[in-house]
Amino acid sequence: MDHFTPSTDPVLNSVAWSAIVGLLPLLTFFVLLAVAKTKAHVAGAFALLVALAVGILAFKMPAGLALLSATQGGVFGAFPVLWIVVMAVWLYQVTVLSGRFEDLRRVFDVIGGGDVRLQGVLIAFCFGGLLEALAGFGAPVAITATMLLALGLPPLRAAAAVLVANTAPVAFGAMAIPITTAAGLTGLHATDIGAMVGRQAPLLATFVPLILLFILDGRKGLKDCWPAALVIGFSFAAAQFLCSNFFSYELTDIMASLVGLGAAVVFFRLWKPRGTGAARDRLGVAAEAAAAGAAGAAAGSHGGGNTARTGGVATAEAADGEGLTPARTWLALFPYFLVIVVFGIAKLWKLGVDLPAALAATDIKIPWPVLHDALVGADGKPLSSTIYVFQWLSSPGTLLLITGLVVAIVYARFDDRGRFHMTVSDAVAEIGRTIFKMRWAGLTIITVLALAYVMNNSGQTVSIGVWLAGTGSFFAFLSPVLGWLGTAVTGSDTSANALFAKLQQTAGVNAGIDPNLLVAGNTAGGVVGKLISPQNLAIAATAVNLDGQESVLLRKVVGWSVGLLVVLCTIVFLQSTPVLGWMLP
Repeated sequence: MDHFTPSTDPVLNSVAWSAIVGLLPLLTFFVLLAVAKTKAHVAGAFALLVALAVGILAFKMPAGLALLSATQGGVFGAFPVLWIVVMAVWLYQVTVLSGRFEDLRRVFDVIGGGDVRLQGVLIAFCFGGLLEALAGFGAPVAITATMLLALGLPPLRAAAAVLVANTAPVAFGAMAIPITTAAGLTGLHATDIGAMVGRQAPLLATFVPLILLFILDGRKGLKDCWPAALVIGFSFAAAQFLCSNFFSYELTDIMASLVGLGAAVVFFRLWKPRGTGAARDRLGVAAEAAAAGAAGAAAGSHGGGNTARTGGVATAEAADGEGLTPARTWLALFPYFLVIVVFGIAKLWKLGVDLPAALAATDIKIPWPVLHDALVGADGKPLSSTIYVFQWLSSPGTLLLITGLVVAIVYARFDDRGRFHMTVSDAVAEIGRTIFKMRWAGLTIITVLALAYVMNNSGQTVSIGVWLAGTGSFFAFLSPVLGWLGTAVTGSDTSANALFAKLQQTAGVNAGIDPNLLVAGNTAGGVVGKLISPQNLAIAATAVNLDGQESVLLRKVVGWSVGLLVVLCTIVFLQSTPVLGWMLP
């Protein structure tokens, strides 16, 4: 097959017309999802067809290469992306199957003065930030969404909250891999980019807990709990700034999450929220918990114990009414502490043996057949994006599988109440049920990643970026839009930086703007693009049992995404001028 090099101006020799045509697949997806209200996997399939047509007819990509790009994206969507999501949801289902679900509800009743809104903020924002720091790639959304369900929060509000909360830590997620990736592609220093992001992202993070309160309980929630939300947001943001600028940009989210959680615990000793009981009534928390228990009792038993099935998903009867003991508290929290320990060791352990490097060495790099040799850059060399990396051991999904198996063994061994009798085989069997439950969400993820690869490899995405970069000094305002767009399409801030970091650097040099500022703007823009990523929408919807309602969830969060993007664009633009130029390092 002949070589193909993506072009930025194949339509009428115009970058502008090429970009406009290149936007058609994205417009197709979001119109079908938000306006026509089709199911996400249907919208993804039609958008993929449009991307293939645009790539072949408008961008002159050989049909065979376009189809091969789609297959590589689909495989990447299945593994590692879908693998991570399935394992995250399965880990939660193990806690449900074991009966520890209700104990976890009780534990969080103790945290935050018993206020379900603040418990939701701490889980989605602080604990979610910690998971993003260690795992990333959808796992934090899946895990925290299921935990908010464990509190009894309404599914749609829970899903919207975790998506918005996930914006705060994304730039430094997965041990700051988006920043490391950008530095590797541009030759800029990662510490400089990290310091710059640390002067942008915290300005948004400060107010995210307030937004979460509004999502969970409207104006009443803000009125009752705003002091705690400000303390959590400000402490998180301050730690982000200090760590990224003066300590280690890789550890930024870990430090920020722990500081935010610690500040909340101290503050709750001095201050108590108002309207806690009324909020539970408004949100139907107590009613939902009772309904779940009644459904469980009516549905029968499983495996010799009193577990039940509701909606095809393994659940357990409500706890027996006894008070929490230290052992029950520890076992309820054990899976999530273990997640932190496992991911912390896998990502940070370098005593005696460099474990992160050892795990990375197990990755199998597979040049995608035909595509790798045929798709070349302007220098005539094969593009690195055509190499598929099979992370069979280092993937966060595999680490979650290991975590879940350990949890299952511990739960089977320490069944202190003797009521549920969950065995390890019961937990393993739950993997199959989880996969079946997520089949449509999985199809969505696969089609969306196939769409992203076709757009990237054919040149559609880069054409859009080059078009936006042609605005001169005003590009500082548009800079975060590229990161927002890239992350919205691919679901990954790392991928957005891989697409546009070099472009941002080049545009900065041409326009006389600090390249570090624009690359940081691209990274921070991805932060607010992730909550409308079809991939993340599918993850969140599936985690809270709202399969097929991604369009509803999109309408719930798209306003926050656009609003935060406008704020960020304004910040970056003003940082490129004397108005806020003093903020730069």
